[in-house]
Amino acid sequence: MHNIIQARELSLSYNKSEPIIKNTNLTVKKNDFVFLTGKSGSGKSTFLKSLYGELAVQSGELNVAGFALHDINKQKKALLRKHIGVIFQDYKLINEWTVEKNVMLPLMIAGYSKQVCQAQAQKLLKHVKLPLKADKYPLELSGGEQQRVAMARALAHNPLLIIADEPTGNLDEYSSTVIWDLLKNVRQHIGSTVIIATHRIPQTLGIDYKQYFIDGGAIYEVN
Repeated sequence: MHNIIQARELSLSYNKSEPIIKNTNLTVKKNDFVFLTGKSGSGKSTFLKSLYGELAVQSGELNVAGFALHDINKQKKALLRKHIGVIFQDYKLINEWTVEKNVMLPLMIAGYSKQVCQAQAQKLLKHVKLPLKADKYPLELSGGEQQRVAMARALAHNPLLIIADEPTGNLDEYSSTVIWDLLKNVRQHIGSTVIIATHRIPQTLGIDYKQYFIDGGAIYEVN
């Protein structure tokens, strides 16, 4: 699969209102590292939600990881999500569950045994530098630590595509640096494609990346 994301004349809206994304075209190739920028309210989160089927396509075509999201049923949407890891700005962890169980969640949904789930969770918590926090609960952690747990959860099933919505928006400089390093390592070691909505691209990233800018409902590539 050469192209992970292919949008053609894509329009997106909420409740059939005026489109937020209008007749846009975009291609993201396998192993690309992509930043999606634009003002608040420009449609960054809207576009990301469409990539994992949270928001339905209004018109046009959208293909993600081999799935046609403009013509997809519930069963295929569930299959698509097995190939995608999503990282939210507000973490979306389950506060009543331990850190380890939060990381295990995608694998539990996929039907893996408890033993496999736990082994993968321990491996990933080590990867995000939180091996001693497995038995803690999310609210016992700092914001940066919670985001790293969310990162581990997103990586649990070795996704083809990582989608991150303002992943460092609420974090201090140290935690932000850890998250950026983890995202770079994901592309390098797992081969995942990474697409990130952000207000600010870090100056010291040290890798090649693509940047797209949303303005007036259109998505432009920044050269």
